[in-house]
Amino acid sequence: MNRRNLVLGGSALFAAGYGLPVLAQQSAVKFGQSASLSGGQASYGKDVRDGIAAAFAAANRSDIKGPRFELVALDDGGDKARCKNNVKTLIDQGVTAIVGLTSGAAAETCLKLVEEAKVVMLGTASGNMGIRSDKTTMAYHVRAGYDDEYRRMIQYVKEFNMQRVGYVYLEDTSAANQNAMKAALDQVGIKLTVSLPLNRNAKSFDAEVEKLLAARLDCVLFTTNAGPIAQIIDKMAAAKYPGFYFSSSFAGQALIDDMAGKGHSIIMSQVVPRPNQVAAQVVKRCQEDLAAYDKNLRIGFTSLAGYITGRVAVEATRLAAKGGGSVGRTRFKDALAELNIDLGGYRARFAPPSLTGSRFVDVVAIDRTGRIIG
Repeated sequence: MNRRNLVLGGSALFAAGYGLPVLAQQSAVKFGQSASLSGGQASYGKDVRDGIAAAFAAANRSDIKGPRFELVALDDGGDKARCKNNVKTLIDQGVTAIVGLTSGAAAETCLKLVEEAKVVMLGTASGNMGIRSDKTTMAYHVRAGYDDEYRRMIQYVKEFNMQRVGYVYLEDTSAANQNAMKAALDQVGIKLTVSLPLNRNAKSFDAEVEKLLAARLDCVLFTTNAGPIAQIIDKMAAAKYPGFYFSSSFAGQALIDDMAGKGHSIIMSQVVPRPNQVAAQVVKRCQEDLAAYDKNLRIGFTSLAGYITGRVAVEATRLAAKGGGSVGRTRFKDALAELNIDLGGYRARFAPPSLTGSRFVDVVAIDRTGRIIG
């Protein structure tokens, strides 16, 4: 089954964007997603999409009398302009909310669109601080932001007395992320030795590797997609770099999978429970629902993050549907403000005026075989 650019609704799956008629037993609540389903972030985008889709499919199976859920997923290839165009298209098509955008930088370009249309942008799969301004009213965050992640990572840097610290980030992201990193370092009295922006879609990072090696760093902190990190670590390891590597959650499961085959280890901040923590109900349910949706899918940090966002969307919709009537954009937003759920190992509550549902952050060590060891 080809699930690229699909709409999920009830028992029907059909290609999106081709004007095909929908034959459904009852009207569905439609959510729109723009995701990097191709290009350098394709695995990340697909994992987030699959997690949301699995949560929607499970909801449709488990409650045949309740609201039905559709996911319209459009490919943006990780490009900001394409994402913005996709979001405008989805809003014009009448989606109830935008869910699970997979680029924080792209989500930032969509803020004006969702504010003007009064459409919730829920669960962007990024900690980007540029979409977490006090001035935004429609961007609701299921996960913690980079400010929380950076503080946790820098605790480790300080504990191990690392003084020469490098920071690698994406050049197209908000300065708010850089400010959050500086604030985390300032709290423990550390100053960056070197700070390098890079192009997420570049083919070579040789120049950046040379600068990092020349700085004789104790550790390198990354906030980029998985591809650049993997290339840079490969080259630094080949040059016998002796220091540590840290990554934010944005690199996702793809980075862990890449490290597994190359004998490198890395420390990562994560904003969802560990996928091997099967005692947590949300992890167990995610495993089951992913398998029911597609037997070839396996749980990872990124698909679990998408699944949790999907579950939050489901529970908010069900809350909005109480009392009857259709679930529109305003009712969905109002329901989020009331939502207080425990998914079993992950709680989400949007307590006004906060638009962040969780501050959960874990730091994990990935060994040279790709195992989570600490």
